Amino acid sequence: MLRSRPVVALVALVTLAQTLAGCSAGAPSAGGAAEPRTAAAAEESSYPQQYPAADTAAAPAEAEATPMAQQPSRVTAAPGATMMAPPPPPVMPVQSTKKAEAKVAVATQKPAPQPAPIAVAPPEPKGTEDYKDYGVNPVVDPQKDRLSTFAIDVDTASYSIARRKIMEGTLPPFASVRAEEFLNYFDYGYEAPKSGPFAVHFAAAPSPFTKGHHLVRVAVQGKRVPESARKPVHLVYLVDTSGSMHSSDKIPLAKQSLKLLTSSLKKGDTVALCTYAGSVREVLAPTGIEEKDKIFRAIDDLSASGSTAMASGIELAYKLAERTLVKGHVNRVIVLSDGDANVGPTSHDQILDMIGRYKDKGITLSTVGFGSGNYKDTMMERLADKGDGNYAYIDSEVQAKRVFQDQLSGMLEVIARDVKIQVEFDPKVVKEYRLIGYENRDIADKDFRNDKVDAGEIGNGHAVTAIYDVVLKDTKASPIVLRLRHKQPLSGDTATESAFKMDPSSIVASFDAAGRDFRFAATVAAFAEVLRQSPHARNWSMKDIARLADQAASTQSDQQEFVSLVHRAERLATGNRGPSVAR
Repeated sequence: MLRSRPVVALVALVTLAQTLAGCSAGAPSAGGAAEPRTAAAAEESSYPQQYPAADTAAAPAEAEATPMAQQPSRVTAAPGATMMAPPPPPVMPVQSTKKAEAKVAVATQKPAPQPAPIAVAPPEPKGTEDYKDYGVNPVVDPQKDRLSTFAIDVDTASYSIARRKIMEGTLPPFASVRAEEFLNYFDYGYEAPKSGPFAVHFAAAPSPFTKGHHLVRVAVQGKRVPESARKPVHLVYLVDTSGSMHSSDKIPLAKQSLKLLTSSLKKGDTVALCTYAGSVREVLAPTGIEEKDKIFRAIDDLSASGSTAMASGIELAYKLAERTLVKGHVNRVIVLSDGDANVGPTSHDQILDMIGRYKDKGITLSTVGFGSGNYKDTMMERLADKGDGNYAYIDSEVQAKRVFQDQLSGMLEVIARDVKIQVEFDPKVVKEYRLIGYENRDIADKDFRNDKVDAGEIGNGHAVTAIYDVVLKDTKASPIVLRLRHKQPLSGDTATESAFKMDPSSIVASFDAAGRDFRFAATVAAFAEVLRQSPHARNWSMKDIARLADQAASTQSDQQEFVSLVHRAERLATGNRGPSVAR
């Protein structure tokens, strides 16, 4: 029998009320904090407990690891050409200390404007991470091209991203792996220069991976400037507070990172803070580090919501930086973001053009990446490269401390600009060579002495390591000459060039006879080669890499962590996932 319409309506209302009551009882409050995470079992006892705890009941299931053989194959990069030399540009003057102090004092007195309204966040796409595949350097015949030229690179983000992926139970996308950033993540204990900005170190040994090949390591160690001699720094923190930054591994970790950085600054330094989401906001005008509590309060007030107007945020950050711009000091914008940009000018070129203009004024830019799922690695790397800054990725509190406390001086104090390396191979001694990594730092051979061509910056105490896979005709003769070209950090655009010849005594008879630091660096390079699906490493075994890592690693926590990662990656590559870990 059919019910009357009033009865049907009454039943529908009762049912709806019961449904809504059930939903509200099971859902968290709108203003509540994210659910805490519980720590899962660590991979090995030597691996630091650096990942935030997660609720195991609420933690997402790990994705199945993709066997490396099923990932897409890659392309090969092209070698460079010959060389020429242009005339040097004029030298820039340095601003006086008295004028600098007056400018900083005026800038720090300006009040911050009222906050601008924030747009509502659009739904964030998942699984849209962006990595650019730069290919793999080819094997080169030195009779056809005896010169290998590249800009130095001290970024480390690629290694940190790979670490996070592996600890979450999956292998990193091969396009995310940049071998040079794996190599330059670690401290190999190179001796610092006794005079001048650099010391160069050579070493070579038979390759444990390819019979008949040698690995040649070239390393450049920068001088170490004591903290007491560090120049004043004027920083602008630009924080992405869009909806995509809401998760606990983004805004909360970014705030912790900024507090660590602020705590490491000294008298004479200044900090400004601005944010971008659907619109931009100046949170804190340039403020002396003496008002540290005020800076901390501004950091504590940050929260995430809205869309992502990155270009407008960068423009505001530069305007803040101009208030305290002092020649001879460190003037830098630090962008903390997941790299996403979905409001306003979003193309790389538009944002990069702006960064280039301000770099020419003396304001550099570094990037610090957070999170996963929609992470835009390509954007973050290119911003830092264009801004003559560093690119780091923070996946834990341990990594935040490493970047913003332990290595802060190297991040802030530049000892040389536009540093280029050119390695010349003797065709009488070397049959073939291949540079492992630095594909996106390649410079045409003819531009080595072209001082208008941008290159890399090196900070206080930084070291740069490069490894070549070579076939030698003669192990008793010097195979290479390294030329290094750089500009002083503050003395204009005239470059200085120096040359270093490798002594044949640096070539040892066996891999086991090489120093521990050499063997560890070779293992790191091999790990990156296998992870990035290098066609030159098809026959290299992850099992052999794990064995060599066990033998070569020192007791340093970073190196012991690497050993754990290699063993876990070995299991993931063979389909054995191993014990679960926290995200």
